[in-house]
Amino acid sequence: MFKKVINEIKELNNNLENTRLYELIELLQSKKQIFFRNLISGIGKGLGIGIGFYLITAILIYFLQYIVRLNIPIIGKYISDIIDIVNINKK
Repeated sequence: MFKKVINEIKELNNNLENTRLYELIELLQSKKQIFFRNLISGIGKGLGIGIGFYLITAILIYFLQYIVRLNIPIIGKYISDIIDIVNINKK
């Protein structure tokens, strides 16, 4: 009976060590550390969103310019107008 209880306690101890619960408790006690981690996380997310938006927009404009070069009459006129607006606003 005692061996079973001791084995259960050891297993529980191993599970707590594996989940790093102690490190999480230490982190939650330090407000400075939480602030700086959240600040760095926010900066990283903001940069990622900005770069991603820039790349998607650049690819979309490149694709639209390619469609204009194909000289599709109806679609080409509207896309040409969009590209002109973007180029005017870029300057």
